[in-house]
Amino acid sequence: MADTQYILPNDIGVSSLDCREAFRLLSPTERLYAHHLSRAAWYGGLAVLLQTSPEAPYIYALLSRLFRAQDPDQLRQHALAEGLTEEEYQAFLVYAAGVYSNMGNYKSFGDTKFVPNLPKDKLGRVILGSKAAQQRPEEVRDLWQTCGDLMFSLEPRLRHLGLGKEGVTTYFSGDCTMEDAKLAQDFLDSQNLSAYNTRLFKVVGQEGKSHYEVRLASVLNTDPALDSELTSKLKRYEFQGNHFQVTRGDYAPILQKVVEHLEKAKAYAANSHQEQMLAQYVESFTQGSIEAHKRGSRFWIQDKGPIVESYIGFIESYRDPFGSRGEFEGFVAMVNKAMSAKFERLVASAEQLLKELPWPLAFEKDKFLTPDFTSLDVLTFAGSGIPAGINIPNYDDLRQTEGFKNVSLGNVLAVAYAAKREKLTFLEEEDKDLYIRWKGPSFDVQVGLHELLGHGSGKLFVQDEKGAFNFDKETVINPETGEQIQSWYRSGETWDSKFSTIASSYEECRAESVGLYLCLNPQVLEIFGFEGADAEDVIYVNWLNMVRAGLLALEFYTPEAANWRQAHMQARFVILRVLLEAG
Repeated sequence: MADTQYILPNDIGVSSLDCREAFRLLSPTERLYAHHLSRAAWYGGLAVLLQTSPEAPYIYALLSRLFRAQDPDQLRQHALAEGLTEEEYQAFLVYAAGVYSNMGNYKSFGDTKFVPNLPKDKLGRVILGSKAAQQRPEEVRDLWQTCGDLMFSLEPRLRHLGLGKEGVTTYFSGDCTMEDAKLAQDFLDSQNLSAYNTRLFKVVGQEGKSHYEVRLASVLNTDPALDSELTSKLKRYEFQGNHFQVTRGDYAPILQKVVEHLEKAKAYAANSHQEQMLAQYVESFTQGSIEAHKRGSRFWIQDKGPIVESYIGFIESYRDPFGSRGEFEGFVAMVNKAMSAKFERLVASAEQLLKELPWPLAFEKDKFLTPDFTSLDVLTFAGSGIPAGINIPNYDDLRQTEGFKNVSLGNVLAVAYAAKREKLTFLEEEDKDLYIRWKGPSFDVQVGLHELLGHGSGKLFVQDEKGAFNFDKETVINPETGEQIQSWYRSGETWDSKFSTIASSYEECRAESVGLYLCLNPQVLEIFGFEGADAEDVIYVNWLNMVRAGLLALEFYTPEAANWRQAHMQARFVILRVLLEAG
């Protein structure tokens, strides 16, 4: 059997996100709006399989064939007849659940491969003797032959997501290195193109020159199309002695389905902001234009307090080994009014709380752009994993000038609260009951501060294409050196493009630190309903939880590659190390 770090245990929990009451309260029109947005999200989520590993789409297709032909109980009877034990069949179900949950065969939190915890030959007998194989013998056999070996393989390079010799990725072709990724980013910057919706493919020609294809995600491909802002970019380039070609059409069949349901959702939109938002998303996914997605995101930011909230696109860059390309994500959710009222009070206090942060006001935006901050019950979340809270959009230029939205996912948090005493590690016995009692409430506080005042604070110092600065170059002082600011972002540069592999980890560390710092503020605790001894317990458990998270984060460190496999976990370990050094 495989090393335990590469298998999912048979007793792993499966949680149901309860959104029945929130959905029941929707009007018929709102339900249809949510339905078509959900369909768009689920279709788009299939792109994540293609963004994860070469075998992930085939594994997903194979599992889908099996479970469409026989339900789990019928498949169980077949598996037992083929010689599997109850434990082995349970291991197969757990593996299948893991693939569906992570949208691939690598963990979304940690980027580690997981394999079935049963012999390959036994699983092969189940698959090839299944009803699906009887109905579609050639297709099922071909799928198993394509993905079977890779499904079980734990060759060193295949154990983790990574670039080149460090791991496997499908954001880049297999012969790409970190140097290729850096060169491609420089090329994209030179053409003012975003990496968010791209993949990179490399071929070395007979003359020894590297030929790179930057492929954009879009419905349209090489066919002549209506003129758009992107058309002039679709051509060949010479850049630093290498050939580049910008093409499009990546994930085209998938995005065609996304566009169809976004178009249908427009008929049930609640207002013009939603209509224009959806129109721009359709333009983005059809043409391959991130600029159109930005325009859609502007309308999304302006759509304050919708009953049905959603967002869709190539969003988070955590799983790109270079840290610039976005994984597809789409969610649909309904407002939880009780918790949203607390977040509204936090937003109302945000400008005052920003002044409490330990850096000069010149490092904050000139004007705080009051965001939407709502607690939502998730109806649909398509992607490789579900977070507890989100602060989006991730476009730096929009965040600085248009603002952002914060969402806390209430029914996700409710599941995250659940903690069994016997599974609590690294805690003193006398702390366990306190931890179980206050983990949920303290997490509410931390998520609120992390999203609103962690990710939502700070200003990027920028010099635009005309040479104008968005800060006073003569008077703004670096508090670390006592000298004037020596460096800043140029037009077209972003946080992700400049800091690539450390960008996500650093930003998560900043947001977590803001949460820890401001949870000590009595005003914050009062907003969430905590005073006196209860407030002290919330503070204690919030800090205790972060220290414990830092220890748990060690699981996500890869000694062979000397790197971390998850931005949030690297951030939490860094915080733990700082606390230990300070103590």
